[in-house]
Amino acid sequence: MFIKGLELSRRFYAEAVQPLVRKNFGDMPHTAARIGTGSEVLGFDTERSADHEWGPRLQLFVHHNAADISQMLSEQLPKTFLGYPTNFEGGDRIRSMAHTDGPVHHRVDVTSLGAWFDENLGFDPRGPITDDHWLTTSTQTLAEVTGGAVFHDGLNELTQVRDRLHWYPDHIWREVLARHWRRIAKKEAFVGRCGEVGDEVGSAVVAARQVRLLMRLCLLMHRRYPPYAKWLGSAFAQLPVDIDFMSVLTAATWRERENHLAVAYTKVAELHNELKLTEPLDPGTGPYYERPFQVLRADRFADAL
Repeated sequence: MFIKGLELSRRFYAEAVQPLVRKNFGDMPHTAARIGTGSEVLGFDTERSADHEWGPRLQLFVHHNAADISQMLSEQLPKTFLGYPTNFEGGDRIRSMAHTDGPVHHRVDVTSLGAWFDENLGFDPRGPITDDHWLTTSTQTLAEVTGGAVFHDGLNELTQVRDRLHWYPDHIWREVLARHWRRIAKKEAFVGRCGEVGDEVGSAVVAARQVRLLMRLCLLMHRRYPPYAKWLGSAFAQLPVDIDFMSVLTAATWRERENHLAVAYTKVAELHNELKLTEPLDPGTGPYYERPFQVLRADRFADAL
């Protein structure tokens, strides 16, 4: 029976990795977690996920002896855990579980916090976190660092860092929201304009772009880092909102598409007003200057923020 990856990693650490570390290195301070890349970190893993980079794996953060610990685990880890191979084979970056009779090429990534942060974030959040750090780090990466789970924080640093990165400072949050509204504003009229010249495919492509931005906005408004494309819909589905984006995406004509999109614009605008980050703004749509296309004039929300 399939076991979710985070639970598998938690038990793998508690029942296999931690006893071996204690046996061979005593009460050496360390931190154990499952963060970073991987569908299980965001809670979206299924049986399909087991075909690559999924299995009994975790990060083990230490100050010293990383290479010795990794070698010890290679020699002493059980070949399987809860029925899953602990050995991984494949390329340097993409590996899959595989049975072995020899040393285990495990995915217990033994490293220091500093090295891991440099590779995955590009900066060390134990020090100052600048506005540039916030604005140049993808929401997927922030979700990966703050998602997953910490199983043991013997170094007493990772939990504090995750708390610091849990959500944007207020002024950064406003900036990120404003950037999304401004991107929406740039192409609001194009759904109708493409359709008017008979380009239904172009109209649909623009509408899909707008839907993607609106979904990201909804997640940001609920203080959740939007994941990348594969899991954006899954993350959005967890929100307590009732917005019918499917009708936008499946509309057969540009006029239907525009009407459904106008309803979605209004509902997202109402979510903005509920946040009370700005004075309330009119959530209704109207014509695009003299042209008969329904738009929200989303730049109003960017300017207000």
